[in-house]
Amino acid sequence: QNQGGISMKILHLYHDIMNLYGEYANVLAMQRILSNSGFECTIDRLSIGDNADLSAYDFIYVGSGTERNQRVVLKDIKKYADDLKKLIDGGRVILMTGNSFEMLGKTVTDAEQNSFNGLGIFEFTTTEQNKSRVTADAVFSADFLDKPLVGFVNKCSEISNVENPLFEVKMGLGNKSGDKHEGVRKNNFFGTHLTGPVLIKNPYFLEYMAGLVAKDSKAINTENLSYERAGYEVTLSELEKRMNENK
Repeated sequence: QNQGGISMKILHLYHDIMNLYGEYANVLAMQRILSNSGFECTIDRLSIGDNADLSAYDFIYVGSGTERNQRVVLKDIKKYADDLKKLIDGGRVILMTGNSFEMLGKTVTDAEQNSFNGLGIFEFTTTEQNKSRVTADAVFSADFLDKPLVGFVNKCSEISNVENPLFEVKMGLGNKSGDKHEGVRKNNFFGTHLTGPVLIKNPYFLEYMAGLVAKDSKAINTENLSYERAGYEVTLSELEKRMNENK
């Protein structure tokens, strides 16, 4: 099926500095599924000091970075605050993984109690713990997907006052200790600490997001994801075994 040469533009923002956990694969996965669905699809990779016209992109992605790199990006990303707010309110498809989405809250407070202003697009606040990072395999569910999500969470932060979380925690870590919810969603903005990378590990989530980018879920060709689906089933059954053992 060819979408009549409709071109899609993907922006991988801060690709060189917010790049833990092989997260660039999320962008490649999105490009591949859109290309397989007949769209012409280009990726721009921009970073600190570039001035991107965010409104020119159909899909915007920011990955996870070290705490130090997050601070560097926080200074730079403020120039996009108004644009990001407009795009989120207008339903543009944006995915931010790891600690990148924390920058869109009110504040990020580090382990030494220094507080940094975020973009204030969301009401939540982030506090980093000085104890070691917490890591866990994860199984999450989403009200917009029939299948659970799988992956890995590695973070040192607690996030409070998330009004509209993205996922429900079946196994693993929520936004803060004891919280059964994870991430944040508003319209087509998705923020999550789920890595692995999330769109590679979760082909059904990838299909869902690609449908949003294409503005038509029926336009997405899902036939070429059999390998990814098989990998997903293996991971899910292993994690579910472990969940049942721990009951």
